[in-house]
Amino acid sequence: MQRLLEQVRRFCQEVFPQKQALFEKLREGQHPEVLFITCSDSRVVPHLLTQTEPGELFVLRNAGNLVPPYDPQAPSCEAATIEYAVRELGVRQIVVCGHSRCGAVKAILEPESVQELPAVAGCLKHFEQVAQRIQEHCGQVEDPIQKWHQAVEVNVLAQLDHLRTHPSVAEAEQSGRLELHGWVYEFERGRVCVYQPQQNQFQALV
Repeated sequence: MQRLLEQVRRFCQEVFPQKQALFEKLREGQHPEVLFITCSDSRVVPHLLTQTEPGELFVLRNAGNLVPPYDPQAPSCEAATIEYAVRELGVRQIVVCGHSRCGAVKAILEPESVQELPAVAGCLKHFEQVAQRIQEHCGQVEDPIQKWHQAVEVNVLAQLDHLRTHPSVAEAEQSGRLELHGWVYEFERGRVCVYQPQQNQFQALV
């Protein structure tokens, strides 16, 4: 904790003064253009990856960059965040960013590995349809690392489909006011692969 406090102190004394004008402007409100949905994994740092400043990204993070399908009877916190970003903030882009070696996707592949984590195991019910898609697309892949990576890609595409069940997203996308994107961030390689619908595959950005 002491190290963390020292870093906060450094931010307050050294970093903030350099960006004080920006933060004072942000006091008037936020106008992000991108809703960035990604995993809670500590190895994924959205603002570092996208090289963005405060106020540019509206970020939603949870295990496995999960977007539960819309349920009007039981709206989730994820649904509230998405609705607010699209209808109130008017974001023009939504990125679902998965990442290599995702623990949530690993749990989908090996549910027995989280039996001692009841909350995590319970969360997997939200991934039941994803698990079926992973089995369909990756069931014959023998190499475990390759299967894990392909499962991460399948999960990103599944979450994009879930996004489109949300009325705010469906309406904005159909009217041309919103675009959806799927990414996979390979943090150990410093590489981002972007889904190309025309080719139905992820392609490295660089």
